Amino acid sequence: MPYSLVVNLMPRSPIPKTHLNGHHLHAFFLELVHSVDAELAKKLHQQSAQKAFTLSPLQIRNQGNRLKFQHDQGIKDGTPCWWRISLLDETLFGKLAHLWLNLNPQQRWQLGGAELEIVSVLGTPESQQSWANFVSYEQLYEQASDWNRQIHFRFLTPTTFRVTDYDCALPTKELVFQSLLRRWNEYSPIGFSSELIAPIYPSFFKIETEIVSDRRSKFIGCLGDITFQILGEVKPEMIRQINALADFAFFSGVGRKTPMGMGMVRRIISSN
Repeated sequence: MPYSLVVNLMPRSPIPKTHLNGHHLHAFFLELVHSVDAELAKKLHQQSAQKAFTLSPLQIRNQGNRLKFQHDQGIKDGTPCWWRISLLDETLFGKLAHLWLNLNPQQRWQLGGAELEIVSVLGTPESQQSWANFVSYEQLYEQASDWNRQIHFRFLTPTTFRVTDYDCALPTKELVFQSLLRRWNEYSPIGFSSELIAPIYPSFFKIETEIVSDRRSKFIGCLGDITFQILGEVKPEMIRQINALADFAFFSGVGRKTPMGMGMVRRIISSN
C-alpha cells in the first residue's frame, strides 16, 4: 500500500542553507528509520535499485501545488516547516509505524547541525494539506478510469531520467511511464505489461529546464505541465492500467533522485 505522509516540523535552531539539500534530508530520513530499526536503515541506505520511498524538499509554507525545491537562504528557528515522505512498501510503513504513533515532542532530531522537533505526522488529506494520503494498490487499480484517455502531469520539482550513461531532462512517454511501470511492478501485487505504453502520445507540453546543484554535481531537470493522450483502439482494461499508473505517480514520483526531492509529480484532473 502506498502512503504519503506529511511531517510537520519545528526548527529549534536555525537551519543553514547548505543543510537544505537532498543529501541532508535523505540522511535525516535514515536517522528517523535508525531510531526504530538500525538494520532497516542500513538496508535502505544500501538499496540501489527501486527505492521504496521518496522525499520532498523541506517546505516552509503551504503553497498548494507549488513546491520550493532550492532555498535562497537558511530557515530561521521557530519557522513551521513540512516535509513529505512517501512509502511504496506496506512492510516499510509497518516497521516505521512505531515512529509515527509514538512521537515524543521533547525529542530533538538533527538535520545537519540544526535541531528539529517533529510536531505531527499526517496520513490523510486536509483542507490545507493535500500531500497526505494513502491507498492500496488494489484500490488504485479498481478506482482507475477505464475510459479517460487524457493524462495531465505537473512536474513540481525538477525531474530527470537516466538514459544509458547520461541524464535526460525531456519527459518522453517511454521515460515517464517506464519509470512508473518499474516501481508499480516492484511493489504492487498486480503486474502490468510494458505493452501498455505503446498507445500513449504527448498532446500538450509547457515545460522548462531547471538546474539543480548538490554537493557533488549539477543536474538539469524539467518543471511544468505535459499532457498525454491514449490513442487508437485500446481495450478498457489497458486504459484502466494506464490511468492507475498515472494516479500512482502522486506516491512514486518519476525519474531519478526521488529520495533526494526530485521527480515529484501530480496528476491534474481537468474540470471540463
